[in-house]
Parts: sequence; C-alpha cells; structure tokens
Amino acid sequence: MDFALRPLLLFIFISSLFIACVQAKVHHHKWEISYQFKSPDCLKKLAVTINGQTPGPTIYASEGDTVVVDVKNVLLTENAAIHWHGIRQIGTPWMDGTEGVTQCPILPGDTFTYRFVVDRAGTYMYHAHYGMQRSGGLNGMIVVRVPEGFKEPFTYDREHSILLNDWWHQSTYEQSAGLVQPGKQFTWVGEPQSLLINGRGKFNCSLAVGGTCNSTNPECAPYMLTVVPGKTYRLRIASLTSLSALNFEIEGHSLTVVEADGHYVDPFVVKNLNLYSGETYSVIFKADQDPTRNYWLASNVVARKPGTPTGTGILHYYRVPRGRLPTTAPPTGPLWNDTMYRFKQSLALHAHPSFNEPPPSKSDRMINLLNTQNRVNGLTRWSINNVSFDLPHTPYLIALKNNLHHVFEQRPPPDTYDVKTYDINTVPINPNATRSNSIYNLEFGSVVDVILQNANTLNPNNSEPHPWHLHGHDFWVLGYGLGKFNPELDAKKYNLKDPILKNTVVVHPLGWTALRFKADNPGVWAFHCHIESHFFMGMGIVFQEGVDKLGRLPEFIMGCGESKLGN
Repeated sequence: MDFALRPLLLFIFISSLFIACVQAKVHHHKWEISYQFKSPDCLKKLAVTINGQTPGPTIYASEGDTVVVDVKNVLLTENAAIHWHGIRQIGTPWMDGTEGVTQCPILPGDTFTYRFVVDRAGTYMYHAHYGMQRSGGLNGMIVVRVPEGFKEPFTYDREHSILLNDWWHQSTYEQSAGLVQPGKQFTWVGEPQSLLINGRGKFNCSLAVGGTCNSTNPECAPYMLTVVPGKTYRLRIASLTSLSALNFEIEGHSLTVVEADGHYVDPFVVKNLNLYSGETYSVIFKADQDPTRNYWLASNVVARKPGTPTGTGILHYYRVPRGRLPTTAPPTGPLWNDTMYRFKQSLALHAHPSFNEPPPSKSDRMINLLNTQNRVNGLTRWSINNVSFDLPHTPYLIALKNNLHHVFEQRPPPDTYDVKTYDINTVPINPNATRSNSIYNLEFGSVVDVILQNANTLNPNNSEPHPWHLHGHDFWVLGYGLGKFNPELDAKKYNLKDPILKNTVVVHPLGWTALRFKADNPGVWAFHCHIESHFFMGMGIVFQEGVDKLGRLPEFIMGCGESKLGN
C-alpha cells in the first residue's frame, strides 16, 4: 500500500465513524414504576404508573437509534417486567422484557436497565409483561421516525398519537385471583367499566359502588385533538386493550390506512378502523369538515357483546371553543357481532407496492395451532392443541444457554391436532387438557408456517377472536378464512405476492389465519394471545431458535429460579 494514502484512509475511516455516531443517537430515560391513585375515568383507584403517570411517557427515536431505559421497581410487593412490543431485539434477546422467557423480573426495590436498538421506523408500544399488570396501567407508545432524508409514501402536515385501552375498577390482584379459582368459584374479569382514549374516559359516577367518583376531575376530562382546518394529519393509533377488540372512528372524517405494525400499507379508505389488542396503525385524515363545530373521537367494543359505553374524545377545530361538545351523539360503530365487516378489513391489508417484501415461496415446517377453552384439574384454561401453557421459574433463554434442561419439560408440544375429525363448531366433547411448559425448537434459518385455528369455547355457539403476537419477529400474513383450514385447498390460495408484514394478527371467530416467518433471530420468543387474561390462563407457546449462536448472557438478567447466584 502507498504510505501516502494511509492518512487519507484513516481520515475517511474516522469520518465515517463520526458520521455514524452523529446520526445514531442514544435516548436515555429514567423511570420509576409505582402504584398511584389515579382517576382516568373519574373513579379513583390504584394504577400502575411510570413516573406517576398512566399511560407512560411516549418514547421518541429515529431508526437505528439506541434506547436506554433505567427502570426502578417501586411497587413494594410486586415484581415487574416491560416488553417493547414490536421491537425485534436483534442481537439483544435478553432485552425483550418477557418474564420467564427471556429474563428474570425486576424485584421490588431493584433497578434494571433496558438497552436496545430500534431497527425499523414505525408505530410501536411498550407494556408490562408480568402477571396482569398491563391492565393496571403500565403501558405506553414508541414512535420510531424514519432516517433523515427518507421519503415516506404519503405526506401530511402534522402527526398525533392515540393510545386506546380498556379499564377495570377491580385491581389486577382481584382479576387474577378470580381466574385461578376452581369450578363454580371461577370468576371471569367481566367487561371493562370504561374505554380510554389516551388515558381518559368517563364513567357514570351514579353507578359507582364504593370509592370516590368525581365527574369534574380534570384527569377524566376528554382527550382533545386540535386540528387546523384544511390541514392533513397522520394519526398513529395503538390498541393496548387487555380484553376488548375495538372500532375507532372520527365522526364525519374518512381514514386512509397507510401503516400497520411498522410496515407501509397499500392505502385504503375506511369510515372506521377495527383494532385488536397489540396492533398499531397509522391513518391519514384531513380536517375538511365544517370548521365551526367539534367532532367526536369514538372507541367502541366489537366482537363481544358490549357491556361498556362508547369511549369518547373530541376532535377540536382550531378557533372553536375547546370546551364545546359536539351537538351530535357519539358514533356507535358497526354491529358488534358483524364478523364479516371485520373480516373484510383484514383482507384489505396488503403491502405497499414500493415497500413489498415477498415471502419465501414455501416453508420448511407447518405448525397447526388449535385454540380451545378447556378444563385442567377443575380449572378453566385456554389451550393450544390441548396443551395449556405455563411459564417456568427459570427463564428459557437462561436455561437453554446454561444447559439447565431439567427446569422445563423436554418433550416438545404437538405440531398439530386431529384436523380431520375435530369439530370446531361445537363445544369440545372432551374438555380436559394438560398443562406444560415445553417449547417448540425451530431450526435456525428455517421458514415456518403457523396456522391459527379458532374453535367453539366451552359455551355453546360461542367463539371469540384472538389477537396473536409474536416476539422477536415480523411475519407475513398469507391468508384468512372462516371455517376449518383445509391444508390441501386453502394453502393454494395463499397471498404470496404482496402479503402484509405484521407482529400481531387476529384469528376471527370460528376462522383461521395463516402466517409465515423466518426463524433467523437467535433467542427464545413468546407467541401468545394478546388478551391478557387468555395468556394468563395458558393461551401461548414459545419458540427457540439459534440460542447456540448467542454469546455469553449478561449476568444482570439472572437471579430467579436456578439462575440465582450460587446455584
């Protein structure tokens, strides 16, 4: 090499490092998780908060940035864990925040530092992943912006974020205690008392039984979204419900869907948008209606018989008095039991033509997952292929990396069920199932198809939608169907041209959903129903792939089960 070139090459190398450092930023947050008395729907109750607020603060970053969150658990008597929903944790599987799967929980009084890279622009969320704390208020949004100079396939003047949630007056302890009672003592969580828009709702205080309910409390004043007439807005919407499927509408304004779970969508227009727990969308709307009045933001329960009033906020046109309510009744959305309405919206989701990543043409393995409600030793549980899932005391990632194979069952769970004879339309003939904490071992780099098959519950003529979320990956949604999946006929109808990539997808009542993903992210990843009580009752599985490719695990993720120091 010409020695005269060495200084120039060194300068270029240092300059490139400097540019990379300037472009990729580190966003540092310090959070305290604690119980605080809050009145999000006017009734005062204990909520799980971050720095005293619920929802928690929105995390803003740009693609490629690093997010650092110091989380101190001040809950006194409860462990904690936070999952960064939609962030794939490439190279940092121990930061996924899934207690029992990727790491130990944060003990009361302890501080844990999450550190990860946000590798893709989009709309995401975070929430508790310990017990049922998510329904108690530990949640928030993550907004990852595109790199400087990148042009998105749509334009807008300003953007806002909307977090949708459901809210109970019972504590998470009361809810979970009812779910683990045997036989007739089993107590379902019931329908939520309120629907919240950005942490605000309105409970009818005349119906309050105990507690303090104050309808004039500013904490439950309706969320107000201010717009300027003629301007175009991007609305990032996330559903962090613990039970409810929702339909969101802006009175009098059409919505153009442009993003789903961090991926650009071939745009389509809707009057209102169906969202299932764990999903995120971006929609575009224009403030093009009568600018002398305000309009409703409305959130309504669908897919379950509503026992909860419409959640409302206000679309406030600039110069109209902020306190002026719309003179119309809030939109009530589509019929709650109109499955076809929701099914057609699922079919409308396709990848944007300019950002299409077609899936592999075929898979290496197919796993059929039958979703059923069962009995296990007198308890009501949810099961997959007749196996109800339990988390181990020693996280899988730690156990696998340290050869602690005795801490969870080694016999793998079943890849399928009796497809030919099982009748999905009736109550299970034999409702009994088993419990297990075994996991699916995937060949690293393989392509996996998963068929989610819904069925009738333990109640006659009843089937519920289940939103399934996969940690550590995005997957292609190859197709949806109503009825039982036919592997010979339905597989031929897969959309291999422009399927949308998502991390959360619904399986409709008595229907099926087919998805495909690459097992190319070393780690151990949960795949579960995002309805909190359903996962609590066993509706989930775990995949492991390429754990042998990971280096030494950090010691700070250990400390529970057989990962305790000295074991």
